[in-house]
Amino acid sequence: MTWINDQKGQELAFSAAARRFPRAEFAIRRLMRMSEDFCDLCGELAEAEHALAQVPQSDWVLREEREREWQELIDCLVAEIGEALEGQGGWRPGSGITD
Repeated sequence: MTWINDQKGQELAFSAAARRFPRAEFAIRRLMRMSEDFCDLCGELAEAEHALAQVPQSDWVLREEREREWQELIDCLVAEIGEALEGQGGWRPGSGITD
């Protein structure tokens, strides 16, 4: 994971997770310090969100397919981050995830 190897990348990773779980910011920071795997999940979420925003607007059919693929990946990553937070007691379903 190249994005999270520096301070800016770590902040982007944190921000991506915190936007999805705003009431779990402290738990996200704690898990990012404790777990490289969790940090990677957050970084992958940031990268996927960035990629989704960069989907070419020219070819409508291709754009729709790419947007769907990136959104499915984002949904899976958000679910994994939610499970990790729940496992650490930092978040519970219904306590502030945004869509």
